[in-house]
Amino acid sequence: MIIGVPKETLKGETRVALIPQLVSMLVRDKHEVVIEAGAGDGASHDDAQYTTAGARIAKNAKSLFGEAEMVLKVQPPTADEAAAMKEGASCIGFLAPASNPKAIRALAKRNVTAFSMEYVPRITRAQSMDALSSMATIAGYKAVLLAADNIGKMFPLLMTAAGTVPPATVMILGAGVAGLQAIATARRLGAKVEAFDVRAAVKEQVKSLGAAFIEIEGAEDLETAGGYAKAASEEFLKKQRATLAARFSKTNIVITTAQVFGKKAPILITREMMTQLKPGSVVVDLAAEQGGNCELTEPGKTVEKNGVTIIGAVNLPATIPVDASLMYSKNVFNLFKLLYPKVDATPDFNDEIVKGACITRNGEITNESVRNALQGGSEQ
Repeated sequence: MIIGVPKETLKGETRVALIPQLVSMLVRDKHEVVIEAGAGDGASHDDAQYTTAGARIAKNAKSLFGEAEMVLKVQPPTADEAAAMKEGASCIGFLAPASNPKAIRALAKRNVTAFSMEYVPRITRAQSMDALSSMATIAGYKAVLLAADNIGKMFPLLMTAAGTVPPATVMILGAGVAGLQAIATARRLGAKVEAFDVRAAVKEQVKSLGAAFIEIEGAEDLETAGGYAKAASEEFLKKQRATLAARFSKTNIVITTAQVFGKKAPILITREMMTQLKPGSVVVDLAAEQGGNCELTEPGKTVEKNGVTIIGAVNLPATIPVDASLMYSKNVFNLFKLLYPKVDATPDFNDEIVKGACITRNGEITNESVRNALQGGSEQ
């Protein structure tokens, strides 16, 4: 099979879908790997490393798409990229179907079998393919570094000749993969950390990392069978906001990570709540791309409101491209090996992982939730 890896075209995207170490493993399995010139530059992998690993370098994306039987990407393909893919080819990458309907329809029109990394089921057998968790790990880590860089104090408790410096107090809202990594990173830097999540199961995980868990009276366990958080009722959200706002006066940093799969992120911090934060505080909103957990967040921008810095964090994994590419490409490689355990194998669409990740096939949008969401939707 000819496997093509194009250079990512989204501004600021530095990751690459396949690192040289994995190229050699695919070549060993009798696949041919074609890398667009410069595809790995942002992740510190130059063309020479790819050729040494056994890949061939394509001068441009057009020639690569024209011959690749399998395209590996990080960012969702644009409509033009989808239309340029070889008829009947396959592709693996983040697809963002809800926000990328024109490209999804273009993939179906080209009879491309498209697998979306964010739709890989969250089951034990698929953990090695869970790119969402891999990227969330990096985002949670980097969120704390961003906060540390923007706050006007140090994180750890210090006993000095000039007096005692109290630790920074950090509140993490949402204790999924990103939130747990943020807790661990903030604790390693010496901060006092507390966290909240609507899923009861994460309480022990939060405490095991040395953080306090914020209890809210009448809280329900809002966890789906797949491990995601469910949307909370407006009544519960009001109670949650009141509890959190009451703690803001003693909080230096708030990192929000709460997302509901396939839906707009819930507002956890309202405009009114922001007035409870002290001037000099920092909010890092990891849900900015999904609308934001803070009502004042501006995606992709750092703004100041009433003396509080609000960071609308977007695509943080691309700011740590070496390890982000390593983790992501390993996830992609593992999914590819499940699809094609042998060079002449074909995907088993009865497999739970394969079926769940497949978005388009045989000229149709096969994922029911994506198909329903796009029916009657506008082209973008």
